[in-house]
Amino acid sequence: MKAGLRQSMAWLHTWSGLLLGWLLLAMFVTGTSAYFREEISLWMAPELHHSQPSPDTPALAWAALNAKAPDAKSWDIQLPEARSPVAQLRWQPDRPQAEDGGRRRGEQAVMDAGSGELLSPRASRGGDFLYRFHFELYGVPRIWARWLICVATMFMLVAIVSGVITHKKIFKDFFTFRPGKGQRSWLDSHNATAVLALPFHFMITYSGLLIFMVMLMPWGMNAAYEDGWRGFFQDVFPREEPAAEGGAAMPMVDIVPLVARARDTFEQPVRRISVDWPNRDNAVIRVSTAKDPHITDQRRGGNPTLVFNGGTGELLETRPGDEAVPGAFRVYNLLVNLHLARFADPTVRWLFFLFGVGGTAMVATGMLLWVSKRTQQLRGKAPGAALRLVNGLNIASLTGLLGALAAYFAANRLLPVELAARESWEIRVFFLTWLLALVHALLRPDRRGWIEQLAAITVLWAALPLLNVATTDSHLFSATAWRTGALAGFDVVCLLMAATGGYALWRVVRKQPVRGRGPLPQRRTAEDGA
Repeated sequence: MKAGLRQSMAWLHTWSGLLLGWLLLAMFVTGTSAYFREEISLWMAPELHHSQPSPDTPALAWAALNAKAPDAKSWDIQLPEARSPVAQLRWQPDRPQAEDGGRRRGEQAVMDAGSGELLSPRASRGGDFLYRFHFELYGVPRIWARWLICVATMFMLVAIVSGVITHKKIFKDFFTFRPGKGQRSWLDSHNATAVLALPFHFMITYSGLLIFMVMLMPWGMNAAYEDGWRGFFQDVFPREEPAAEGGAAMPMVDIVPLVARARDTFEQPVRRISVDWPNRDNAVIRVSTAKDPHITDQRRGGNPTLVFNGGTGELLETRPGDEAVPGAFRVYNLLVNLHLARFADPTVRWLFFLFGVGGTAMVATGMLLWVSKRTQQLRGKAPGAALRLVNGLNIASLTGLLGALAAYFAANRLLPVELAARESWEIRVFFLTWLLALVHALLRPDRRGWIEQLAAITVLWAALPLLNVATTDSHLFSATAWRTGALAGFDVVCLLMAATGGYALWRVVRKQPVRGRGPLPQRRTAEDGA
């Protein structure tokens, strides 16, 4: 009975991983990159690289908004932090046409934190495109894309659980690696990458489903609230609404003393300033500081905040930012924050990134193992159409996707800054490159296809730092890049990607294909898969 269960789990593990494995691979690659989406976005906006925060930044942002939108309904200032050297200015115009499809349409600008100059970075979706693609794909209706992602995630969860059941010697196998053994080598690689971060793989999969619980299981909220899940969230996370109308015109107090008071009160740097009805007699100013991140923090709000009267500077309220959160929401926040690494410092973010790379390798080696096993079973015969299709899709989903990523970054540097709909053209380059790789892989779904695409991605990733040197002054060999470590780190990762591609290319070229000889007889076990 035990052997029958393990064999059944092996079959389930194989096919749950294969059927949506190509989508899972894309999710892992883009999701892993999203741990550094702010750094990617910064690299893709070289116009922002010279911004240097100073003690005068709040006053400069205050003056910029007074000049740009003195009669707005609201202001919001995001001050620079470690991952963003610029100040983000947003405001809500006080006019009826600010409503767009039921959603408020605000305006925004980016300010040099040292000079107060409003900057005009090139149009780009940056790391946000990769982050959104991870769970919404692109060009697909949002609801259908999210359902497809959830189905793939459920398949991933089934593959993880069935894989643990199948491999009864899973921890022993972790320390076993037999290089140059074809199918056995891929199996050892698959086992090692799966066991190395097994808790992470389970957490990232389960928490990914939990994030979409409102969509997947809305019945309880629909039964308890007249407005369904909207009523639930309004009850649990009520929004603080400003006064319905602005008062009479009245100049506001200087922001600098309010910032200093908030900083001294909470002993943390100020990160955000928001204003309701600026330059009116009913203006309200909120100054929020940073806080030590906690793994159960809420997604929005919760930062220590002082609330002031905008006209007089009188302190209206002190919010310590440690409001009690029910236990159930702490558990939910825990899993969501783990999935998105919101609490993480750079060291932990790099650790999550490496675990994500391990997850990508786990899915990739599983797909390659499936092809390797069936190729050996051919005993020298020509592969059929189905096997050629799977191998071609493997090439396109692995090397093709990595090549598309490199092309996306290259397009950011090569496309004219004044190009209309420039951010859309960057994304088009990504998909056109991926489509080209798919066509090539389907035409050459064999060793030659792997060699040619590995050579292409090696050249593309190696070219990115050189392209950066040719087009910007914030490259690997400049002080600007090292002053903002993320910029130098991006180029270093590109070189590591090129080195990895080059090593894989060398291994594939070096290994001679075996023809006319079948595999040696061996005992079939559940660990070998279906």
